[in-house]
Amino acid sequence: MSIIAEVPGFLQVLSNGLVKRLEPEISPASDESSGHGYKSKDVMIDSKKPISGRVFLPETPGSSSRLPVLVYFHGGGFCIGSTTWLGYHTFLGDLAVASQIIVLSVDYRLAPENRLPIAYDDCYSSLEWLSEQASSEPWLQRADISRVFLSGDSAGGNIVHNVAVKVIQARAQFHVKIRGLLLIHPYFGSEERTEKEKAGKGTGEVAMNDLFWNLSLPEGSNRDYSGCNFEMAAISRAEWGRFPAVVVYVAGFDFLKERGLMYAGFLEKKMVEVKLVEAEDQSHVYHVYHPKSEATNLLQKQMTEFIHSF
Repeated sequence: MSIIAEVPGFLQVLSNGLVKRLEPEISPASDESSGHGYKSKDVMIDSKKPISGRVFLPETPGSSSRLPVLVYFHGGGFCIGSTTWLGYHTFLGDLAVASQIIVLSVDYRLAPENRLPIAYDDCYSSLEWLSEQASSEPWLQRADISRVFLSGDSAGGNIVHNVAVKVIQARAQFHVKIRGLLLIHPYFGSEERTEKEKAGKGTGEVAMNDLFWNLSLPEGSNRDYSGCNFEMAAISRAEWGRFPAVVVYVAGFDFLKERGLMYAGFLEKKMVEVKLVEAEDQSHVYHVYHPKSEATNLLQKQMTEFIHSF
């Protein structure tokens, strides 16, 4: 038995099809006061698939006002990652407090066992669950599902875009109203290389990105699959007219910055309301690796401003 694909420290795919994931430090949910101003609870979104999630609720003694809801999709090249990872838990709990929002973080099924579009379908299902549970789940009693935002980093940012497209094209009948999308360092691609990729800069990053795409794309597809290459999606002018407002966060030292800029520019051409925000001296998903940093604190403030502009 040999290793046929590997992300050192995170993932090994063996020749017999077995996938080994090496998890970093995780954090359990706690419905007790965290001492940081929030509490958290794990929920089952669909036990058959399975899809689970974690709800973060800010502690607001004496207040009964309705709170916006942020649905968050973690990154990891569609192959690794979890809402239980300490970095995500800390970042999202603190974001719930900073923004005074309820956060639903989703654990969708991972590739290569579950190739795309399964992640898109699972995350779409989380919106159906939110719509159905808002009136009965005690932790969602204060959820204002007329003010729902989708966010995610890296592959999760990709999922945000593709779930939004699915919502628009399916003309979803659930009660959730998506007001805006917040994509952090989104992970897109194409068969055609960008100028930076062609120049041979960041060869290791190109190989790593290709590896994740090879493990996650539908069998028989290449990087021009519409989930990877946003320009290939069949979206009508009327559908673009219903696309939510978008903010794209990029990082100056991130190899994927170029793709984020391309995505923002593409949306502008489609007449979508889009804003671009750059953290000039930061790297890819710094908010997960350094959830207590000044840069992460600034990101949370920027996200808060976007959310509360609606």
